Amino acid sequence: MWVENLKKMPIYELFQSPLLLLLLPVVAFLYASVGHGGASGYLALMSLFAFPISMMKPTALVLNILVSGISFYFYYREKKFEWSLFWPFAITSIPCSFLGGMLTVEAHIYKIMLGSVLIIAVFRLLGFFGKSTEQTKPIHLPTALLIGAVIGFISGLIGIGGGIILSPVLLLLGWAEMKQTAAVSALFILVNSISGLFGLISQGASLPATSWMVALVVALGGILGGYYGSKKFNTATLRNVLALVLGIAIFKLYTT
Repeated sequence: MWVENLKKMPIYELFQSPLLLLLLPVVAFLYASVGHGGASGYLALMSLFAFPISMMKPTALVLNILVSGISFYFYYREKKFEWSLFWPFAITSIPCSFLGGMLTVEAHIYKIMLGSVLIIAVFRLLGFFGKSTEQTKPIHLPTALLIGAVIGFISGLIGIGGGIILSPVLLLLGWAEMKQTAAVSALFILVNSISGLFGLISQGASLPATSWMVALVVALGGILGGYYGSKKFNTATLRNVLALVLGIAIFKLYTT
């Protein structure tokens, strides 16, 4: 009955759009190539297609779990993952992500927060945070614990995994090189997305049927992105196109 009611909604028809079904795997491909799940990209697309916030968060988290898990597999297989880079952030981010997932913010505040994260995503895609370093510094544990908690809470609140925030932090502070950052971010996104989703469900949220309907096309993009990203693949042109799409979404969020 719930699915039948969903089919009667105009929003359901948007998932039948060839353009959307084309863009979703492209987003998954590009984000997976740098160890991300793509939630900020999915949220940007859903905002462009006027999805309700109640539908955006769970859908983005489900797709995020799928793609970040795939991406992590490929980077782990290439022996790029460092446990010591992961656990200081994860130990505080997981419970904070659950807490953030339990909370609901007003629509206009949510749009501002999402727009801010998308701005970071655009800078990340354009390479502003993509400078790797050969000599890395040891992590400062108290700082890492605090960063993990803040990113985790924001992630659960918005419906992302937090990798789009963690990656620039790791690179800018010189705590990891590019491939290590991608591997750590992938698992960080996976555990935070799961935690945030459980927090959302604990408050009575339902998983839209559409989350599973688009999972296959998104999985395909994630598999290709994770494979080529872990093997050194130049996606500069496609990333510029995606940055433009995110820019349009940011403009829409701040003007509607």
